[in-house]
Amino acid sequence: MAAPKRKSSGQRESGGKRAPTGRQAPQEAAVGGDEEKVVNHFVEGSIVRIKMDNFLTYDSCEIRPGPNLNMIVGANGTGKSSIVCAICLGLAGKTSFIGRGDKVGLYVKRGYNKGYIELELYRPTNNLIVSREISVSNNQSVWQINGEHATQKMVEEQTSALNIQVGNLCQFLPQEKVGEFAKMSKIELLEATEKSVGPPEMYKFHSDLKNYHEKEKELENTCKEKTAALEKMKQRNERNEQDVQRYYERQRHLDKIKMLERKRPWVEYEAARQEHEEVKHFRDQLKQELKALKEDQVPMTRKIQAVERQCREQEAKIKEKVSEIKKISLECKQKQDLLERKDKEVEEVQQNLRMKNDEEIDRQKRISNTKKMIEDLQNELNATRNYDHVQPEIDQISSALRKVQEDKGAADSEKAELRREKENLEKEKRKVMTNIKRLEDMMNFKEGKLRDRFKDTYNAVLWLRKNRSKFHGHIYEPIMLELNMKDSRNAKYIENHISMNDLRAFVCVNMDDMGAFLSEVRDKQRLKVNAVCAPSNSAAGRPPTRPIQELQNYGFVSYLRELIDAPEPVMSYLCEQYRVYDVPIGTARTKSMIEKVIRETQLRQIYTGEERYSVKKSSYSNKIISSNTALREAQFLTVQVDVEERRRLEDQSKEVTANLDAVESRIAEFSETQKHLERKDNELRTKKKELLEMKSKRRQLEQKISTKNDSLKQMELDAINLQEEEQKANAKMKAIYTQKAKLVSELTHLIRTCMRLNMEKVSFVLETTSLTYQKNRLETECKESATEQKIKEQQYTELDEKKRRLLNTCKERMKAARQTCDLDPNQNDIPPELMTAFQSLPNSLDEIDASLNEERSRASCFTGLNSSVVDEYKRRKQEIENLSEELNKKKNELETYKLNISQVKERWLNPLKQLVEQINVKFSEYFRSMQCAGEIDLHTDNEEEYDKYGIRIRVKFRSSTQLHELTPHHQSGGERSVSTMLYLMALQELNRCPFRVVDEINQGMDPTNERRVFEMVVRTACKKNTSQYFFITPKLLQNLTYAEYMTVLCVYNGPHMLPPGKWNLKAFLRRRRRVQVHN
Repeated sequence: MAAPKRKSSGQRESGGKRAPTGRQAPQEAAVGGDEEKVVNHFVEGSIVRIKMDNFLTYDSCEIRPGPNLNMIVGANGTGKSSIVCAICLGLAGKTSFIGRGDKVGLYVKRGYNKGYIELELYRPTNNLIVSREISVSNNQSVWQINGEHATQKMVEEQTSALNIQVGNLCQFLPQEKVGEFAKMSKIELLEATEKSVGPPEMYKFHSDLKNYHEKEKELENTCKEKTAALEKMKQRNERNEQDVQRYYERQRHLDKIKMLERKRPWVEYEAARQEHEEVKHFRDQLKQELKALKEDQVPMTRKIQAVERQCREQEAKIKEKVSEIKKISLECKQKQDLLERKDKEVEEVQQNLRMKNDEEIDRQKRISNTKKMIEDLQNELNATRNYDHVQPEIDQISSALRKVQEDKGAADSEKAELRREKENLEKEKRKVMTNIKRLEDMMNFKEGKLRDRFKDTYNAVLWLRKNRSKFHGHIYEPIMLELNMKDSRNAKYIENHISMNDLRAFVCVNMDDMGAFLSEVRDKQRLKVNAVCAPSNSAAGRPPTRPIQELQNYGFVSYLRELIDAPEPVMSYLCEQYRVYDVPIGTARTKSMIEKVIRETQLRQIYTGEERYSVKKSSYSNKIISSNTALREAQFLTVQVDVEERRRLEDQSKEVTANLDAVESRIAEFSETQKHLERKDNELRTKKKELLEMKSKRRQLEQKISTKNDSLKQMELDAINLQEEEQKANAKMKAIYTQKAKLVSELTHLIRTCMRLNMEKVSFVLETTSLTYQKNRLETECKESATEQKIKEQQYTELDEKKRRLLNTCKERMKAARQTCDLDPNQNDIPPELMTAFQSLPNSLDEIDASLNEERSRASCFTGLNSSVVDEYKRRKQEIENLSEELNKKKNELETYKLNISQVKERWLNPLKQLVEQINVKFSEYFRSMQCAGEIDLHTDNEEEYDKYGIRIRVKFRSSTQLHELTPHHQSGGERSVSTMLYLMALQELNRCPFRVVDEINQGMDPTNERRVFEMVVRTACKKNTSQYFFITPKLLQNLTYAEYMTVLCVYNGPHMLPPGKWNLKAFLRRRRRVQVHN
């Protein structure tokens, strides 16, 4: 391999500290060369020096890159990309440009609170030094420019002035963004190219053109809208012009109506005044007539008062007679009530006598019936035998009944005891089932989560439960259902350790069952389901590498296997696949000493309270590399189901169910025994009852006969003497009739007295009637006179009120007439000009009203017209003028924009086409040198749509194919890398940016393409007056060609590296020269 003229290296010691990496200062870079010559190779804005402290993998490191191509070489994990991150973040780039961590604090080396970046940029006068101190605690940064405090905005302004664009993929292409270059759209690629290699004003012209074009479209739309609106307004005014003429014609009729309405109040006033004079004359005449009527009414009033006194005296006498008549009538009423009472007493005596006769007849009937019943009972008694011989049989049945009752009591007692035992067993079963249901609810909760997240897996579980008989071995449900956490707080470790695909996987014990199961659910039911097969040799019992007691000093409390319960095949699979038996769980103490734990325990995976650590050993240096990730919160295994408790409850449920069945069987047996004893008891009782009825029948008949004889004797003793009762009744009625005759005599005397008093009362009433007639006659005459007087008073009042109203009417009409004619309130005469106008108008109200109706009819013919028609006509006419003026302005503005677009387009498009052609020439040349083809063109569908312009890259890598556009899908990864690299190289000689960074773009290339691309990079980037170039790669092919102005920065990593303070590049070079001299 040809040795480079300028080469430098970095180093790293075993403790993880990075020694200063870089090259000699520019004045010492070229061996035996012109120092000033090298210095002048730097383009303004190029990076002269990079310094990093506590940044990613570096403790302390300082790099001095060359002015042209800088090849940064080192194995994976040594820190090459850390230099790229330092360039980006040190020049105010965002973390999203790098594509790694989203917080700047994540770029500080682990174990340190602050990190430091310093970049020195070349300027002809004095270099620009930008430093950034990063704080982990708050993700904040402290900026300095040339040693003075600054803000990020100030740094961005400085880098922008030097045309540094770390967010432009055409200038800065980090490792994580290599794939995104091919994903850039044609439009995005054009903008990035304009910013990167175009003149400063090119991108501005492009942006202005897009804005001008948008504004041009807006103005064109505005002009079209305003032209249409103007035409509509003109047409509308033409239609309204005739309405305006009709409006003026209507206005002339309205003016005449107004004049008629002015004269009408004067005519009304004159009519009201004449009427007022007439009413005043009639009122005065009626006043004299009313005075004469009042004088004639006084004597008539005195006569009425004398007659009223006589009427009151007669009415007093009538009241006295009425009082006496009422008193006598009350006594008559009392005598009549006594007579009615005596009649009722006679009826009661007669009723009692009839009742005695009825009782005697009924007694005779009952005696006859009783005698007949005694005779029938005696005949039945004579026909009945003697049953004294059945008593021994009755005693035997009674003894058997007592035995049956004893057996029934014993059976009832035993059955009651069994019922109590059954109730206790049922209570116990309900308690057990409640606990089982509680555990099933927990399982249902887990199944609900499975259904919500993985519907297909849940459907497969339901199918498996119904079709287990189709398989030879047992198929376990998804691991997340079979697993049970001993403590739900530890669920996050299991869910972070076992992949979600396996958590929802079914576990089979043999491969045949797994194939049949997957064929059914995947192929036939089209369900997205996972299944795994447990190891044939169980791994569930594998011991850990070391006992947990040996790890307790580091804060470890358990292995993952001890946190869960699972069926043996499931546990075997987890031990085999995820080594859950050998992954320990630590505490906060473990995290506090994590570096010691990683170094001393040599564990591959470690869990602390909130993080997971993965430990690997570098294949280059055997150096231990660790990474940590935060634990996700558990989602599926948070429900804790005690498997042993569930198994115990199921066994207990089976036992209780068996005992309950046995008790129910015995209860059924005792129920049958009770039924048998009940039937036997009923049979014995029926038989005993029949025998007792046979024995007691004769005695019952004898008792009935005796009872009937006693009743017969009593009825014979209760005989009634009807003749004696009749005599008593006649004596009582005779006494009552005597009292009744006396009462009739007294009543007759009272009636006569009442008749006499009524005759006297009638005499007084007749006299009162005569006086009332005389009084009514006088009152009628008086009322007639008063009525006439009242009528005349009312007429007088009405006339007086009418006079007052007419006077007010005259005043109001005078006032209205003045107001109508706009006269002064004190002016009573009509002005001469109005008088002249009034002379041509009618003089009577009827004629005026007729004229008004005629004029109003004529005016009403002009319907739908009002002053708004004229106002709208005038307003729209003014709007037409304003709109015409505004439209002319917009058209002038549109012409101005079109002129601006034409001028800016000429200044933008022609240089752009030249620029794209230059890039295309280089790009095509590079592809031809690789025996491939490629071209670049400016692509657009419409020349006027400036936001659709883009750069199209088309390539072909085989002679048998056509040129195809570069996309993320059509070309392979290596082809995309080659195309990207060659495009960037085509920009290199045109580039205005001071430096370019490309990180590991050669990873996907085959050796041939990699060698060709490397030679192009060296040839292009090492020319004079080209911008600085950083090319990062983990490897280099053998026998590559190197150039004089190329700098190779080697990043070393190993346990025997010198500390940064002990590395001396000058001493190393001197020793190297001495070795070469000796050789």
